[in-house]
Amino acid sequence: MWRYLKSAAAAIFGVQSEAVRQQDFSQKKVLPYIIAGIVLITVLVLGLLIIVSWVLG
Repeated sequence: MWRYLKSAAAAIFGVQSEAVRQQDFSQKKVLPYIIAGIVLITVLVLGLLIIVSWVLG
């Protein structure tokens, strides 16, 4: 699972290498990447909400 999270995080922040991207797209399983992306986006949004409420509060 760590590989999927690492790949999704690199893709979200735009720092994924072409070789890793090609390797990811050669995989037949898509669901782990989708789940990892949803988890990372959720954590990012919740983290931003916590930081903003802390700064404004």
